[in-house]
Amino acid sequence: MPELPTTPKGLATRRRILDAAAEEFAQWGIAGARIDRIIAAARSNKAQVYGYFGSKDGLFDAVIADHADRLMSAVAFDADDLPGWAVGMYDENLRHPELVRLMAWLRLERRPAGRLTDNPDDEPKLAALAAAQAAGRLRQGDPLDLIALVIAMACAWSPASGFYAATADEPATDHDRRRALLRECVARAIAP
Repeated sequence: MPELPTTPKGLATRRRILDAAAEEFAQWGIAGARIDRIIAAARSNKAQVYGYFGSKDGLFDAVIADHADRLMSAVAFDADDLPGWAVGMYDENLRHPELVRLMAWLRLERRPAGRLTDNPDDEPKLAALAAAQAAGRLRQGDPLDLIALVIAMACAWSPASGFYAATADEPATDHDRRRALLRECVARAIAP
């Protein structure tokens, strides 16, 4: 069983390992990540990595637990403003492309089907969507399918895109154009 550090120094070391591992896993996935590169970047050692996380797979799981909710909770969710939420997700993808890459590796190497994460914070979002549907403000359909569609639209230009991955250093006019298109397309897709 992995040990949890309790001292400030141990907590700082664990944080450095998690941060270095997040970069490594985002770049190379689970299979391609190397513990030696992680410990070098974290200024740590193998004993600490395996003591805190148990294994490379355990370290990946800890990185996902540490980062998965960041992407979904970085933008305030409002069932009555899904177009605005999608635009906020687009912006978050530009600010933190490594989060999208981590989720893509999770999909490729661990969860090829079904929900990507079992996040209990998703349930209030789904309930809010169902309530908006019942009130006639959103199109009918499975709330899980609806949120999946909006997320997919928000990630159309993300690092996981199969067509074009936008970067933060592109001209602001390009991002403004994409935001406007995304807002309009989501609004049309969810209209009752």
